[in-house]
Amino acid sequence: MNKFKVFIDGEAGTTGLRINERLKDRDDIILLSINPYLRKDPEERKKLINEADIAFLCLPDDAARESVALLDPNNKHTKIIDTSTAHRTLESFAYGFPELDDSFKNKIKTNQLIANPGCYASGFISIAYPLVHKNITPSDYPFAITAISGYSGAGKKGIAQYEDNNRSVEFDAPRLYGMGQTHKHLKEMKAIVGLDQEPLFSPYVCDFYSGMIVTVPLFVNKLNKKMTAKEVHEFFNNYYKDSVFVRVAPFNEKGTEDGFLAANRLSDKDYLEIYVAGNDDRISITACLDNLGKGASGAAIECMNIALGLDPKLGLNL
Repeated sequence: MNKFKVFIDGEAGTTGLRINERLKDRDDIILLSINPYLRKDPEERKKLINEADIAFLCLPDDAARESVALLDPNNKHTKIIDTSTAHRTLESFAYGFPELDDSFKNKIKTNQLIANPGCYASGFISIAYPLVHKNITPSDYPFAITAISGYSGAGKKGIAQYEDNNRSVEFDAPRLYGMGQTHKHLKEMKAIVGLDQEPLFSPYVCDFYSGMIVTVPLFVNKLNKKMTAKEVHEFFNNYYKDSVFVRVAPFNEKGTEDGFLAANRLSDKDYLEIYVAGNDDRISITACLDNLGKGASGAAIECMNIALGLDPKLGLNL
């Protein structure tokens, strides 16, 4: 069996740990490890990056840029998959959401550089990209997003705050953040969908570990053509009919049978679900996913599988 060498630059972070967990038992993968004392040594990182078939970058933005610069100009075999926000809007990088259309999947297959999507961005883009590119909404539609995530997306410091036995009582309730409309996923949301302006985005972090819902409302009278909620559901069902990674839940005008949708529903899963609900005037579309799965490490491994010519589902929890 052909074995692929994989290096995780930043393996101690949340995403790096999850990628490591998913790959360590695969018999087609050889994980290259860095000496903990040399994890910030550019020469050692350069050696391992250029030795690997796949190099995952699970680093802050500036460090990710430094790692990309360590790729030898003559090296044509190492593929970089960057999980940071540093390169998601660059044309030189493939954007790692192959379900959007064949052009995304083909670029992941052929490009040496791949940018892994953000978690909130994955939820929004799974909804907005088809709407804009199939001309259901105009590119200047005033999109607004409400989203809820588990606290694992807050990084090591945030996780420690939530898991502190002496934490403030405020951590018991949903906490709105990004109120100044400067969230790091906004540029990617605008660029990938092809919007004229960034959407209005209201994210909340809540007291559960992993999972996420991202809700996008539509006013029917602002669409390019009048559609019912059921017709919008049929549109999404058709758009993603061949995908195992993006699934459309059965139509219910309440969204679900009891009208509730838990944000941790897909915790530990590597796919995304879309729910369509509403009435003749207002339609609610919600993406449900694991912020650590299809929103991070699961998406990164799916991209790796595609880039290596493997079954995209290999090693993923579907």
